[in-house]
Amino acid sequence: MQTRNCPQWAEIQIQDTGTGIPEKVRSANLRSLSSTTKEIGKGTGQGLAIARSVVVDKHGGSIHFETEEGRANFIIRLPHDGKGLATQAVAA
Repeated sequence: MQTRNCPQWAEIQIQDTGTGIPEKVRSANLRSLSSTTKEIGKGTGQGLAIARSVVVDKHGGSIHFETEEGRANFIIRLPHDGKGLATQAVAA
């Protein structure tokens, strides 16, 4: 995990060393993640949907990811001033 303090937001990067995000799901916008891709009995698979609800809907932040087989890097940005990042240009 890494953190970074930027002028308009705080950034948190979390690396996952699981299987990565499947190709068919990568193209899905994080806004549409409301159902699971996991098999029955393998957990709820609602982690990204819940994270999106908390970060984007409740705090006006953003979530992006970079992924390849065997790894995923999630980038979470939360605005310092409480104003939503969706209306701001976000550049890394």
